[in-house]
Amino acid sequence: MPSKKQILTKLEEVIDPELNINIVDLGLIYELKQVKKNLKIKMTFTTPACPLLGVMMNDIEEKMKEIGFEKVEVDIVWDPPWNPEMMTDKAKMLLGM
Repeated sequence: MPSKKQILTKLEEVIDPELNINIVDLGLIYELKQVKKNLKIKMTFTTPACPLLGVMMNDIEEKMKEIGFEKVEVDIVWDPPWNPEMMTDKAKMLLGM
């Protein structure tokens, strides 16, 4: 079973196409729960009107299956709402903050 670090490292391959920064550094991942080969991801997006939400959801599922998960459930939540303070220092630097 992949470790939390392995999961997050693989999720770093999922890039928000509008910002060109990965979803981990953007602070979009709130929680990971794994049971055997099943993974539940609790996450948010920078805006509810994200036009590429479906594309990123597919990328997430594909990346998680690459590391051995059979079932991937992504629970999108809006509370707490995302804000720029949730980003890593790396993401803030890339955005000139």
